[in-house]
Amino acid sequence: MKKVFLDGSAGTTGLRIADRLKGRNDIELITLSEELRKDISARKDAINRSDFVFLCLPDSAAKEAVLLAENKDVTIIDTSTAHRTDEDFVYGFPELKGQRGKISVSKRIANPGCHASGFIALIAPLTDCGIIKNDALLSCFSITGYSGGGKKMIAEYNETEDELFSAPRQYALSQSHKHLPEMAKMCGLLNPPVFSPIVAPFYSGMEVSVPIFPKSLGITKSELSATYSDYYSKGLVYFNPAPDENGFLSAAALKGRDDMEISVLGNDERALLTARFDNLGKGASGSAIQNMNIIMGIDEKIGLNVKGD
Repeated sequence: MKKVFLDGSAGTTGLRIADRLKGRNDIELITLSEELRKDISARKDAINRSDFVFLCLPDSAAKEAVLLAENKDVTIIDTSTAHRTDEDFVYGFPELKGQRGKISVSKRIANPGCHASGFIALIAPLTDCGIIKNDALLSCFSITGYSGGGKKMIAEYNETEDELFSAPRQYALSQSHKHLPEMAKMCGLLNPPVFSPIVAPFYSGMEVSVPIFPKSLGITKSELSATYSDYYSKGLVYFNPAPDENGFLSAAALKGRDDMEISVLGNDERALLTARFDNLGKGASGSAIQNMNIIMGIDEKIGLNVKGD
């Protein structure tokens, strides 16, 4: 039985991880009382008694927590932004080419960002096979539920009477979103995309879209679809050739799930590459548990809510 400690278990990602681990007979959850939850000595002891530690903390606190791990056998899975481009950490997106093997033998995993997961899932297969060049100039827009903003944003949406919160709101207007470095690095891009994230008045779910002109890339819509279908043959990402709901595409379609749906919409002239998933699932807690399962050498879907279950 593996011992697991959630450092930062009170946040939305930590709570979802705890919920996914509930009822598993191969996991013993190490918990701290409320008064010890932020005590450094208690946290250090819990970290070093564990087989797996999930860091669900702000970036600065996550960096400090890694330094508390003196037991070389402890595997740390960091859900913050702190280590996603750190060469000492393996990027925890196992569906990418060669990544599952790296994850399986690593003690330091950087869990992907939610928006980044969708963009990388769409673009990495195309840069891998040379359809998109590394100097490409791309754009991306992403619609997310407000739970992605954490406790503060959840409270704002639940308590405010401000009419502005009743409609979708675009943010990261300075084009310096914290996910951009990992989006560029994991896709091998020299230029981060023009990125337009939008938070909307629903709790969870995410829809990431990248518009492209297939003809300019020397490819057809059908060939793009075949590329994704072949690339995503294992794991929690799958290709859906016909995802629309009577001409619409809801960002909440995979709410509560831990997998991701990839699609190609449009035609040979203008196409939309889309990824739909739950920002708290494959965009956070689902991928964290998937990575733990891979390191444990068990079915990576155990404890997760995925297609067909």
